Amino acid sequence: QVRVVESGGGLVQAGGSLRLSCAASGRTFSTLAMGWFRQAPRKAREFVATISGTGGITYYADSVKGRFTISRDNSKNTVYLQMNSLKPEDTAVYTCAADDANSPPMVDFEYDYWGQGTQVTVSS
Repeated sequence: QVRVVESGGGLVQAGGSLRLSCAASGRTFSTLAMGWFRQAPRKAREFVATISGTGGITYYADSVKGRFTISRDNSKNTVYLQMNSLKPEDTAVYTCAADDANSPPMVDFEYDYWGQGTQVTVSS
């Protein structure tokens, strides 16, 4: 069983930055593709970004491309989501997920393990 725990959410003004962290345990971290999803109130969960186990492949949602960066440190069993130029529409619960796959998925049903989520609120 893989345990996934996020941290780093909070309140930030529009234009500001936040970095989310996600630690995973219970499996060799470098064998896990890691992804970030978000869900705003009254909206469906949506894909944000994903990264392969080695970190060599990343994919982003069009809405965050150029503003968000996903990265990982396999020595620390942690994946990061650096969020810059935040907008009020980025407000959501951000959840980290892990998948036993070489190719990082962009759809939530591909992921096997999920964290509890962390709230990100961007004020205008």
